[in-house]
Amino acid sequence: MNPDHCLVERDGHVLTVTLNRPEAKNALSAGMLAGMYRAWRLLDEDPELRVAILTGRGDVFCAGADLKAMGGGGERDEEFQQLMAQVPDLHWQALLRHNRPMKPIIAAVEGFAVAGGTEILQGTDIRVAAEDAVFGVTEARRGLFPLGGSSVRLRRQIPYTLAAEILLTGRHVTAQEAKDFGLVGRVVKKGEALAEARKLADQICENGPLSVRALMRMLREIDESFPEADALVKELEIGGPVFASKDAREGPLAF
Repeated sequence: MNPDHCLVERDGHVLTVTLNRPEAKNALSAGMLAGMYRAWRLLDEDPELRVAILTGRGDVFCAGADLKAMGGGGERDEEFQQLMAQVPDLHWQALLRHNRPMKPIIAAVEGFAVAGGTEILQGTDIRVAAEDAVFGVTEARRGLFPLGGSSVRLRRQIPYTLAAEILLTGRHVTAQEAKDFGLVGRVVKKGEALAEARKLADQICENGPLSVRALMRMLREIDESFPEADALVKELEIGGPVFASKDAREGPLAF
């Protein structure tokens, strides 16, 4: 289990998680999954960290599962199996399918983000893509199934007919299409995705931490399945206490 497959760096209040297997198009590995799992738990537990950036080293974000390793059977990684015995859903937590952090995660995508790359993207909150980025949920083309959440999340995040087309054809989607669909929020020049993500992260860090925390609770806990009246009750429950905080007294004075 190679720990270098996932690099985790902190700079002030920002945690940067880099998928670091460029020779294999940043295909998922045991070390990468373990590293991401630990990074998300660190983000949640460390009060000094306020936001994370997820990116990939080189000209690919993530090409999903390592199909070469799957096709060849591969050797069992005993260290990873021991970790999985302690945390059976570790791989799903790593891919942001389960137990997503209560702090924002910004994706900075260069190049291909297909299969698992697009699956983990749907677990992030803010998404920046370089103009050469390519997305797609291509499992059906390999006789597989996208268990990272795409059959549920994709149609909630973009129009149903577009989600069905992507899932059932397995076709690739350009960065501009992804922005038009609403899968990503920003498209920037090649090589600038990480810098743009950092700008957004710094803006979040400048805001009131209690405000951001309460907003993240709303984003995580209240989805479209809630009736509007119930969701508005939760908004008062979660957002109301922010107004009694020190931040709420200092903010207007600073303004």
